[in-house]
Amino acid sequence: MNITVIGTGYVGLVTGACFSKMGNKVYCVDIVEEKIEGLKNNILPIFEPHLGTLVKNSQEKGDLIFTTDIKEALDDTDIIFIAVGTPMAEDGSANLDYIFSAASDIANNITHDSLVVIKSTVPVGTGFKVKDHINAILNERNSNVKIDIASNPEFLKEGHAIEDCLHPDRVVIGAERDEVFETLKDLYSTFVLNHDRFVLMDIKSSEMTKYVANAMLATKISFMNEIANICEVTGANVKNVRLGIGSDSRIGYNFIYAGCGYGGSCFPKDVQALINTAQVNGYEPKILANVELVNKKQKTVLVKKVTDRFGEDLSGMTFAIWGLAFKPGTDDVREATSLVVASQLIKHGAKIKAYDSQATEEFKRTIDDACLESIEFTDGRYDAIDGCDALILITEWKEFRNPDFRLLSEKLNHNVIFDGRNIYDKKIENLGFELYQIGC
Repeated sequence: MNITVIGTGYVGLVTGACFSKMGNKVYCVDIVEEKIEGLKNNILPIFEPHLGTLVKNSQEKGDLIFTTDIKEALDDTDIIFIAVGTPMAEDGSANLDYIFSAASDIANNITHDSLVVIKSTVPVGTGFKVKDHINAILNERNSNVKIDIASNPEFLKEGHAIEDCLHPDRVVIGAERDEVFETLKDLYSTFVLNHDRFVLMDIKSSEMTKYVANAMLATKISFMNEIANICEVTGANVKNVRLGIGSDSRIGYNFIYAGCGYGGSCFPKDVQALINTAQVNGYEPKILANVELVNKKQKTVLVKKVTDRFGEDLSGMTFAIWGLAFKPGTDDVREATSLVVASQLIKHGAKIKAYDSQATEEFKRTIDDACLESIEFTDGRYDAIDGCDALILITEWKEFRNPDFRLLSEKLNHNVIFDGRNIYDKKIENLGFELYQIGC
C-alpha cells in the first residue's frame, strides 16, 4: 500500500518506519524543514533502539520518503495517518491544534477519496470533529472527494517501540464501516501473522481505549508507590509485598514496582486528559485525580530522604545523579523525576553532577535555565560521583545495576546511596554503605 504519515515525532516516525519495513511505500510528512533534512541524512530527532537502522535501510530501498510537501505525499496515497502531538494544555486538556492543522492540510490538498486514520492520542469524539472539519473545507472547495475516518491508537513503549510496533499484542481499530475495518486489517495482516489480534469497535470506544490503558497502568504505579510509603512507615518491605501480590494472575508483576514516580510523554498527559474529559462531561473522577496527586508527591520522596539525612541546608554539598531520562531505553525527559529532584536539591543549596547515556541534551533543553549553572554533566557514570557527597539513582539503566562499589566508596565523600528504583540489594550495607530505598 501507499501510506502517508503526518508527523515525524515519536509515534509517526516509528509507525512510518515499521510500515515501510513491511514493503509499503511510506511518505512521512512534517512542517519542520530542519527535522526532515536531518531524517533524509539518517539523523534522528529521538533515541529509540533499532530505529536508526530501520530508517536507513528503508530509505535506501526507496520505501520510506521524508518530505515537507503535503501535496506530494497525498497525491498517490491509500491511507493517511495523523500522528502529530497532542500536548497537555494548561487546564489539563489535550491541545488539538496540531490535529486540526493536519486535518486542514489534508482537506486542502487531497484529490481522491481517502481513509484518514487518527493514530495520535485524542479525547473521545475527536475523530468525528476532524471528519466534520475536513468535510467543511472540502465543501468550500466544491470538491467531490469523500473521506472515511478511523481511530487506530498506538500502544508503544519507549525503549521497546520497534518490537511493539512490529509484533503488537493487539491492534485496536475504531471505524464506522466494514470496508474500513477490512482495509486496516489488510494493512496490519503482516504484523499479526501468527494470531488474529484485531480488536474492532466504534470510533469513540477506540479513542477512549488508549486513555484508559495508560490511566490503568499509571494507577497501578501510583497505587504501588502509595503502598511503598505505607510499608516504609510500618516496617514492611514493598519488594516482598510485590512478590506476594504479583503472583496473583489477576494482578501480575508489570507496573507494580515501587519507585520515585512515573513520567514520560503519555501517562501524565493522558491521565490529565481523561480527568479533563470526565469533568467537562460533569463527572468528578476521584481515583484518577489522586493517581496524579500521588505521582506528583512521589517525585519529591528522594529529596525528602536527602534532607532527612543531610539537613535542609545543602549548601556546599554536591550530589551525583545517575539517570535523567524518565525511564531506561529512551532520551525522553518529559515529566521526568530527575527534573524535580535536581531543581529541588538546587533550591536547598546543593550542586549536581549528572550522567545519562542518552538524555543529557534533552535534560539541558528542558530544565530551568537558572538551574543549569549548578549542574555539571559528565561523560561517564564514575566521573559523576567523583567528589560527591552521595549518589542518587533515578533511572534504572542497565549500566547502573552492578557498579563497582569499591570504586564508589573511594570516590564518594560519604558512602550514601539513594536508590529511587530499588535496584540494589540491602547486602551492600555490609560493604559500609547507607542505602535508602522506596518502601524498604
